[in-house]
Amino acid sequence: MAWIEGNPFIVAFAFLTAVAAVRSQCTYWLGRGIRAGLVRYSWAQSLSQRASAQAWHRIQRWGWPVIPLSFLTVGFQTAVNLSVGLLGWPWRRYTPAAMIGWVLWGFVYAAGGLAVFAGLAALVRRSPLIAGAVVALALTGAVVALRLLKRSRAAAVEPAEAPAD
Repeated sequence: MAWIEGNPFIVAFAFLTAVAAVRSQCTYWLGRGIRAGLVRYSWAQSLSQRASAQAWHRIQRWGWPVIPLSFLTVGFQTAVNLSVGLLGWPWRRYTPAAMIGWVLWGFVYAAGGLAVFAGLAALVRRSPLIAGAVVALALTGAVVALRLLKRSRAAAVEPAEAPAD
């Protein structure tokens, strides 16, 4: 952290973006390797069950935006990168989405994103109740925003009603 703070923003940004790129690609390829091992050992049938097919469909439909947005989280990004590899997403489709995430991650952390997590950790030590309230408020805001987005997309897709005669 001290090394990052001691460098110009662009150096910290470039370094952190490169770290995100290497880590996400390694996690993705780990997932692809696990998938290849499952297929090689005839465990592929478990990947083709109905629940897996539904997960594949959902990630195909919603997955692309999930990849870059996952880089704004702690821990979830690793699960997303591994899952995309396990599901066998083509590298040429995964990487552009991940690149957006690398840039987001590099920018957020170079601009002080680590300070936010340090501040939250300090708040937990001082007052776990207030920290919980802050996290709950943030999660509630995210849920409300997602529901509003979903509702506005649904309204945009619905055909206009015919005028009454």
